[in-house]
Amino acid sequence: MKQALEVLLAGVVDYAGLFPPAALDMAAATQSYARYLGDPTRMMLGRFVVPVVRLREFDDAASALLPRGAASEPWRLSALPGPDLTADIDLALKFNCRHWNESEIGHAVIDALEIKVSTTPEIAAACSIMPRQFAPYFEIPIANDPLELVDAIRRDGGFAKARTGGVTEAAFPDAKDVARFMIRCRDARVAFKLTAGLHHPVRAEYALTYASDAPRGTMFGYLNMFTAAVLAWKGADESVVLSALLSQSPSDFHFSDDAVAFRNHSVPVAVVRDAREKFIISFGSCSFREPVDDLAALSIS
Repeated sequence: MKQALEVLLAGVVDYAGLFPPAALDMAAATQSYARYLGDPTRMMLGRFVVPVVRLREFDDAASALLPRGAASEPWRLSALPGPDLTADIDLALKFNCRHWNESEIGHAVIDALEIKVSTTPEIAAACSIMPRQFAPYFEIPIANDPLELVDAIRRDGGFAKARTGGVTEAAFPDAKDVARFMIRCRDARVAFKLTAGLHHPVRAEYALTYASDAPRGTMFGYLNMFTAAVLAWKGADESVVLSALLSQSPSDFHFSDDAVAFRNHSVPVAVVRDAREKFIISFGSCSFREPVDDLAALSIS
């Protein structure tokens, strides 16, 4: 894999195997994550995504799998609170206390909380009680201009999150709305993650679930998304970002040791690295193997 592609995709998949369409049980999801951590392609693996309400279930299923010892590398988790944010923050804090590096039940840490909001007061209220050890990701609606929501996230020091698909065609946002979201985040210098509908590298029509009779629809490609984002970070206008999101041709994307390129637009690897650290963080996916295996099968350079 070329260096620029490695930088673009490092830690890119937050594994959400508990969620549809995979909807694995906790034992299967944690076993899968442990297996992926030992896979040669683990460089693409990010956090394990889990609802706060299922943290005790996680303890039971993952204890035998988690690392231990003073020098151990913890599993990093992103947790989804429910309606009672104060109570769920307390549960997340207690989880971290249970899972320190010398813990008998294994080393793990929640370092991100993903909170669904639709108003600026909700963002301010959440940030006012948020402990420093958690990065708050605010999932916001993007069908309308999210300028005020993104500005509120900037003021309160949070991160943004946008939903990019689901198990029905109606769950996929318009590409123009995604492009506008990226530009708003770029202009506000707000980092963000994406979630859902990004199982494949390049935009095309795919099955929307794993059922034999699954409906099909046009899904975004994660290479499209991340290339569009680094183009935005470099200063591309909304029309270029939109073109990158909409392309269904793998030949439009090129990766070298020095740059990521879309058609005649090139982003140096140093800017790609900066964008991954400060702008586009990851995407949630109920599958890890599908994004990895589809990339390996794709003839792209």
